[in-house]
Formats: sequence, C-alpha cells, structure tokens
Amino acid sequence: MPQLNKNAARQRRHIRVRKRVHGTTERPRLNVYRSANHIYVQVIDDFKGHTLASASTLDPTIREGATGRSAGGNVAAAKSVGALIAERAKEAGVSKVVFDRGGYLYHGRVQALADAARENGLDF
Repeated sequence: MPQLNKNAARQRRHIRVRKRVHGTTERPRLNVYRSANHIYVQVIDDFKGHTLASASTLDPTIREGATGRSAGGNVAAAKSVGALIAERAKEAGVSKVVFDRGGYLYHGRVQALADAARENGLDF
C-alpha cells in the first residue's frame, strides 16, 4: 500500500506502538503530540480512561517567557513542557510512566521533552 502522507504514516506507526504500550494506574502513559507550531503532552491512565495531567506550549506559564512566532515549535519550548509535565505528574501522585512517542522519531523535540521530564523526576 503506498504511503499517502507523513501524518498517515505516523498514525500507522503510532497504532503499531500502541499495541504494546498501555498505561495502567501504577504506570500511566506519557503521550506526546507534536504539531508544526506546538507540542502537547498528557499523562493518561488507559485502564480508567482518564487524563491525569497535561501540558503544552499553549500553557500560560510557558508562553510568558516565549518570544517570537516559533516559540512553541522548538527544542527549548519542548524542554520547558517536559519540566512542566513532570511537575504536574508529581502533583497528581505519578512518578513512573510509560513513554508513548506517538509515532514520532525519538529525536529533536520529542527527545528534548523526554529528557527534561526525566531530569525533573519522572521515571521511564
């Protein structure tokens, strides 16, 4: 089957990954969505179907320090989102997660977000 576009290929990879990656109450899933201008992350308990914590570059605490149009779509913004999600996950009582890269390559913004979350106390 021919590849239709990049996003369709990413969604197929994500489905493949999700066959093995499940968030439980003890280890929720840290899900990443990356757009051209922003990055979004959620801590999800798949067993209950609840989002325990979330953060994105649209969050007011991150947008305050940002300057310029590309303030949400760069590695520095991804690092700040990673730190924020780690803080919010700890507030929700979560210290261990399972990382779901969302079909994206573990590189660039996705890697920066994951590294920042690890540095700020999330275990995965």
